[in-house]
Amino acid sequence: MRQYFTLFILAIIFAFSSCRTDFDTVASSGDLKFSKDTVYLDTVFKNIGSSTYQLKVYNKSKDDISIPTIQLKKGLSSKYRMTVDGMSGNNGKIFNDVTLLAKDSLYIFIETTADITDANPADFLYTDEIQFDSGANLQEVALVTLIQDAVFLYPKQNPDGSKEKIKIDGKDVDGFYLDENDAVNGNELAFTKNKPYVIYGYAGVPENKTVTFEAGSKVFFHSNSGLYVASNASLQINGTVSATEKLENEVVFKGDRLESLYADIPGQWGSVIFSNGSKNSSINHLTLKNGTIGLDIKSTGNTSIKNTQIYNCAQYGILAQNARITGENIVINYAGLAGLSCVYGGNYSFTHCTFNNNWQSSSHFAVSLSNSLAGAAPEANNLTQANFNNCIIYGSNTNEFNLSKNASASFVYQLNNCLLKFSSSSTNPDYQFTSDPVHYNQIILNQSPKFFNISENKLNIDKSSGAFAKGNQLYNIPLDIIGKTRTSPPDLGAYQSADFPK
Repeated sequence: MRQYFTLFILAIIFAFSSCRTDFDTVASSGDLKFSKDTVYLDTVFKNIGSSTYQLKVYNKSKDDISIPTIQLKKGLSSKYRMTVDGMSGNNGKIFNDVTLLAKDSLYIFIETTADITDANPADFLYTDEIQFDSGANLQEVALVTLIQDAVFLYPKQNPDGSKEKIKIDGKDVDGFYLDENDAVNGNELAFTKNKPYVIYGYAGVPENKTVTFEAGSKVFFHSNSGLYVASNASLQINGTVSATEKLENEVVFKGDRLESLYADIPGQWGSVIFSNGSKNSSINHLTLKNGTIGLDIKSTGNTSIKNTQIYNCAQYGILAQNARITGENIVINYAGLAGLSCVYGGNYSFTHCTFNNNWQSSSHFAVSLSNSLAGAAPEANNLTQANFNNCIIYGSNTNEFNLSKNASASFVYQLNNCLLKFSSSSTNPDYQFTSDPVHYNQIILNQSPKFFNISENKLNIDKSSGAFAKGNQLYNIPLDIIGKTRTSPPDLGAYQSADFPK
């Protein structure tokens, strides 16, 4: 027995001694491999931290190596920060004697926070390099970030440390009212294209004031932020047709994360809220993306919405509550509950609009109409008009059109020359699309509009579309959403047909 025990001890000693080479390293020979030779950190606003980006470093040799230094070329003054295999080093800038085992790799995570004054004034790029070792063994990976200047609008901080508040729908929320004589920004009620704007909290339009957005204005909203149009206030968005996909003349509302990862993520910010008492507002050539509710409209004063695109909203593209809306050339795509939801009655007219909803849910709609609202007093309110002319109402669900009637209030609606997705057979008298001329005329059921690319929010059509040349000239809007002349008979939806790019 003692003999076996001795052999066991000797085996353990041999095993440990045979592994000692794992603790021996050789100096790096400058032959490291990298997952990329340049790390591009997407555009950031001045003094706002970037997302975290990854670089992978490989040791392809058969030897465990020690890298004497991994550091930023600008050293401790660099605006970049790193972690190397979970280590923070000297302020995230300099790392000494980093071991990398044979045939293994390590991760470097990089982020930055920089001011516009840190960037090259010629191109607004802030750059640095990650240096591995030095001298003859020096290897470098470039870091590049575009820093964008902006006008920042945000709630003031109260003496007790709390943030300034405004009241929206009876609730206090972090926010402030735009000031036409602000000491720093000048007239905050006149948004220009000179610089983008970044808004924190809700920016309120004061009573009896009008906020205007000139063509080319770009507004970026932080999380839980938005725009609020108060009683007797109004909003005027004056965008125009753009010649390129850069939307140079559109007014753009979107979240403030500029990285490509966030391009289509819903719910990054709140909403544009029109209070019950807000006055007549006008929206032309607005592109709104990635909100929770795109346009939240409670105003009984007419809101005109033309040539407007609303994409990737967590709840609704447009939520209208007893509102009055005239809409032309509107495109809505991807919304968690409904692209367009008109509740608690109101008065609506939509012509040459494309309402599509491919949200991955079985309960969403492209369009939903209701004349009631739970908890309201009274619960029902008259829907005096809801007209849809030359429109497309489509999506990924079986039925993309929903009606919810309360018999105690009027419910007046009519669809004329519309392509509609509604596949289930129904004996419900509200959905008799071919035999109810009071509510439905020339309805095209379940023919694919053959949009160009739904996932990229490109809802253009070509001549193979079920919407091609199916419109009624009576409701024709001469120019489509991108300024193209419509033919006779016109195509349905916001886009006149064109050949798709090859």
